[in-house]
This record gives sequence, C-alpha cells and structure tokens, in this order.
Amino acid sequence: MKLISVNIGQERNIPNAKASGKTGIYKTPIKTPVQITANGIPDDAICDTKHHGGPDQAIYIYGTPDYQAWSQALGRELEPGTFGENLTISELESATLRVGDILQFNEVRLQVTSPRMPCMTLAARMGDNKFPEKFRQAERPGLYCRVLNEGWVQEGGTVSLERYSGETISILGMFRDYYIHDLDVATVQHHLAAPIAIRDRVEKEKQLQKLLGK
Repeated sequence: MKLISVNIGQERNIPNAKASGKTGIYKTPIKTPVQITANGIPDDAICDTKHHGGPDQAIYIYGTPDYQAWSQALGRELEPGTFGENLTISELESATLRVGDILQFNEVRLQVTSPRMPCMTLAARMGDNKFPEKFRQAERPGLYCRVLNEGWVQEGGTVSLERYSGETISILGMFRDYYIHDLDVATVQHHLAAPIAIRDRVEKEKQLQKLLGK
C-alpha cells in the first residue's frame, strides 16, 4: 500500500456544525513531510473535541477503494481529504480491518481503534442532509487510530499492515453495532475485550453496568 495523500485542515465556519459552529473537516493535501504525534498532526484543526481527537482518535484514515466506490455512487470524482481524513491510503478498504490492527509508515505506527460515525458536520461538508444515512448504508467508515510510535510521514511513502493477534472486533461489526440500541451482555463484553478507543470504552462500560443492573 502507498500513502496517497497527507491532509491537514484549518479551522473554518460551517453551517449545521456542532456547538462551536466551526470545523476542521476541510482538509488540504500537504506535499512536504508532516509530523505525527500522540495527539495527531500539530497543525490540524480539531474543533469538536468532545467527539473527536485525543490520543485514541489522533489520526483518521480513508482508503482509495472506499473513495472509488463513493465516486461511482455520487457520479463525481472526490479528492483526497474530502472525508476529513488525515491520511489517504491506496488499496485500503476500511471495513476489512479490525480494532487493534497496525498500520506502519516507516517509524510511525498507528493502531486502529474505531470506525467513524457520520454526523451533521459530514452532511454539511458533502452538501447533503441525508448523507449520514447514505454513509451508514455504504459501510465504508474509515479508521480512527492511536499513535504507537511518533514520527514523520510524507506522500508517496510505503504502508504495511500488521494484523492484531489478540481479542478484537471488526471495524464493520463495531460500526453496525453502533446503530443497535439494545446490545446484549456478550456483545458489549466483546467490544470491551478489544483495544477500542476510550470514548467507546466509557460508553460500553456504561451499557454493561446497565445490562447487569449495577
């Protein structure tokens, strides 16, 4: 696989965005080397810090097969960064990965933690209020990652995939379960056994306590 594009967004106003009224979803490709830290890319704007960013959602990734499917569905070409991803990778279909899988970029190592859940900011970015439902039906969520090893990346670099060997859950399974409001105990425990993002862990721990009557 290849790193097709490294994308950074500046803060800007957006209609129908979250409470701040601002977003960093509009990303621009960067040709020069870009630093990846434990909290993401230093110059990349994250406005809705309640739901995005932080160590377990430091980097968002999207793949060219997912882009190709969207271009066909929408009838127009989409440029890297359209979905607000930091890194665009060739031959990477996000739904085929699992929580815990590792993507290696030279010294940089990223671990998959969760899928992206669509919101009205994405709808505003795409100019379609119905886009969150389309995104759900397409099941091409992209990947949030934590940074295991910091370093620098640049467009054109090689990317390798290391499969996680511990207990885990597929990104597609996690994405589908998000829309099920009455998960059973076994399913919630299945999520918690995987190295999921802290926001998801807190939510699933609350669900488990409720299911167990504690």
